[in-house]
Amino acid sequence: MSKLPVSESDLHAYVDAALPEVRRAEVESQLAAQPEAAQRVRDYQAQAQALRALFNPVLDEPLPENLRALASPPRMPPLERLRRPLLARWSLQRIAAGFLIALFSGAAGWLAHSQYQSARGVARISPLARQAAVAHVVFSPDVRRPVEVSAENEDQLVAWLSKRMGTPVRPPRLGALGYELIGGRLLPGNIGPVAQFMYQDASGQRLTLYVSTENVGNQETAFRFAQEGQVNVFYWIDGKFGYALSASIDKGELARVATAVYEQIEGK
Repeated sequence: MSKLPVSESDLHAYVDAALPEVRRAEVESQLAAQPEAAQRVRDYQAQAQALRALFNPVLDEPLPENLRALASPPRMPPLERLRRPLLARWSLQRIAAGFLIALFSGAAGWLAHSQYQSARGVARISPLARQAAVAHVVFSPDVRRPVEVSAENEDQLVAWLSKRMGTPVRPPRLGALGYELIGGRLLPGNIGPVAQFMYQDASGQRLTLYVSTENVGNQETAFRFAQEGQVNVFYWIDGKFGYALSASIDKGELARVATAVYEQIEGK
């Protein structure tokens, strides 16, 4: 009996350890003979690991007081107090389960995280910074294809991104700071295309510049800082563009690079 071909759904289920044992063995057997599919699996695994690194720190944060209050059961008659520890534990488990589901359910996860931060009295993170951090975490660990168009074809990259975004866009020069352009890619935004430029230093450390035109009309032009898990982000609005520079490096180092990017953009 011939084996079923490996589909894209099979690859994702394989990465998520959701395949039955028999099908998993079949997929592994076929991956051994399909180098391209095997590489895609490694890319998906790297992206999943990067996302876990971004979200997992939230699980270690203490519950805010208002949620602890929700976990506490109401006053009970003396004869029912024996049930109190069980109810409290059940309530906490419900809250923890809710957080876990939210964290790993795409856009809903990001929204839940914003509300959680707000409940703790922490300023809500800008959608621009959040989307840039996610894009950085997803693509910067990719060894095989971190960009769609490499820096060797920078003129083509600039022409393509400018055409798709409907306005001229060009990557800043960061060689003097030790970061060379790798290339870039086009990403989907909320209402239109977004550009991402990726840079790398001699040690292999990568940073990404996220450029969006979805912030037209936003008057908050201040230079701002945000942190999402292990990713630091400096972001700002300049004319029709929103910029966000992301990297898992020291805040001071990232600020130095972000300032250089800002000055080059302002000097255009």
